Amino acid sequence: MNDIVGEPYQGIKENLQVIYKKLALLKMSALFLLLLVSTANVGAVLEEGQPRREPRRLSCVRCCGPSEQPVSIVSSRYTRMSSDPAYSVPKVQPTIDITILKGEKGEMGQKGNPGAVGKEGERGLRGYNGRKGQKGQPGPQGHSCKQLYAAFSVGRRKPLHSSDYFQHVTFDTEFVNLYKHFNMFSGKFFCYVAGIYYFSLNVHTWNFKETYLHLMKNEKEVAILYAQPSDRSIMQSQSLMLDLQEGEEVWVRMFKRERENAIYSEESDVYIIFNGHLIKPAIE
Repeated sequence: MNDIVGEPYQGIKENLQVIYKKLALLKMSALFLLLLVSTANVGAVLEEGQPRREPRRLSCVRCCGPSEQPVSIVSSRYTRMSSDPAYSVPKVQPTIDITILKGEKGEMGQKGNPGAVGKEGERGLRGYNGRKGQKGQPGPQGHSCKQLYAAFSVGRRKPLHSSDYFQHVTFDTEFVNLYKHFNMFSGKFFCYVAGIYYFSLNVHTWNFKETYLHLMKNEKEVAILYAQPSDRSIMQSQSLMLDLQEGEEVWVRMFKRERENAIYSEESDVYIIFNGHLIKPAIE
């Protein structure tokens, strides 16, 4: 009886064990599938967060030609790496301290040629009056009756170059100087007798140099003697008449511009002459 009842029960028990094992396998398979799905989702998220990098294309490198030596693998690899910005070597620019390489101070060089003459500037303001000069020598003895005559003729034997903007012309030779109205030291004619005077100026120009002079009445130019630079020297003259009052002065000055200004003369001959005389006195 026990044997009859025990056989069916044993069969059911074995069937239940088989069913339990299959359920366990199904449970493990479900867990494995869940793990695979979660891993795939995490990889997709990571790929979306990072930029995609294109696969590096390996370029072919010619190792050698028919008449060339084979290139080593190291050199070709270095060439590929140096052309890639990711493997570029930073440039290093050395700095040199010049003060360390500075030598001793050299000798002074020769003086250079003078530069071109600049443009003529504007005339400056009049300077201050100079100191009062020493008392002059006594003049010639006067006459009981005032002489209504005046005349002079003076010359210069030395040439003259204008070294300043304005340069006074003086004279060293006296031909006529009636009553000493012309001062040889200052180079000026002093009017003692008012009236109408005639003046003339004669000069000899210098080759390739400008000649520019002013006939002055007190501190104002009243006439110009001018000659352009030329390959020949010539005699140049200027004359005029002036109405002078007693105490006024007449003299000559050189005027320098951009070009060199000069007048010519020699010790043996007189090329520069300044003349003047009274034509009609103001009171007869």
